[in-house]
Amino acid sequence: MNFAVLVFPGSNCDIDCYKAVEDTIGQPVDYVWHTADDLSKYDCILVPGGFSYGDYLRCGAIAQFTNVMKAVVKAAEEGKYILGICNGFQVLTEARLLPGALLRNNGMKFRCHQALLRVENNATPFTRDYAEGELINIPIAHGEGNYYCDDATLKELQENNQIVFRYEAGNNPNGSVDDIAGICNKAGNVVGMMPHPERAIHELLGSADGKRMFTSILNTWREKHGAAAAIR
Repeated sequence: MNFAVLVFPGSNCDIDCYKAVEDTIGQPVDYVWHTADDLSKYDCILVPGGFSYGDYLRCGAIAQFTNVMKAVVKAAEEGKYILGICNGFQVLTEARLLPGALLRNNGMKFRCHQALLRVENNATPFTRDYAEGELINIPIAHGEGNYYCDDATLKELQENNQIVFRYEAGNNPNGSVDDIAGICNKAGNVVGMMPHPERAIHELLGSADGKRMFTSILNTWREKHGAAAAIR
C-alpha cells in the first residue's frame, strides 16, 4: 500500500505523519510537494498539520488552490483514502471535500494538550480497529479548531453517521458544535480531524491510541485487495 504525505510551504507535521506510517505499518510512503499534479500512485493521502502558506487569508484557504489539491479531489472521487489532520482538516473543508469550517477557539487561545475522544463511527476505513464508543487519548495543538456548521448540515452529519470523533462530554477544548472532533464525507473515504493521531503512536509519546488509525487503513485496504493478513 502506497502512502503520500502532502507538503505545503508552512507544513510542520509532515515528518510526524511520515514517521507514523513507517513506525506503525511499515508501508511505502513519500513526501509529495504541493506542485505535484498526479497522485495516481498512491492509495492513501495524508494532509498534515501546520500552517500551510502561513495561514494567510484563512487557514487552508490558499492551499485549496494548489495543483496537488486538485489531484486530491480526483483521488477522493476515485474512492482513495484521504486523511486531513489539524491544518489538513482545514484544507479539506476549504476544498469542499468536507462540510463546515474551522473557527478560532473559544477564548481565542492556542490549545496544546492531550484530549479524550469518543469514537462515534468505527465503520470507516480509518476507525475499523476501534470499538464504537471507545475513549481514546489523542493530543491536540491548534488555535482554530472550533468546528462550525449550520443546523441543516449538522442534522445531515448526524443522520448520515458522518461524525467520526467527538470530544468526551465536558472536555470540548475549542467550542466545536456538538463536541465534534472529526468528521467524514458521505462515502466514508475522506476524514478530517483536529487531534493528531500521528503524535500518539507509542506510549513514550503519552499514548499509543493513534496507532490504530494507521492499522485500520492498511487492514481495510488489504481486505479490499485480498492482500496479506491484517496488522494489529
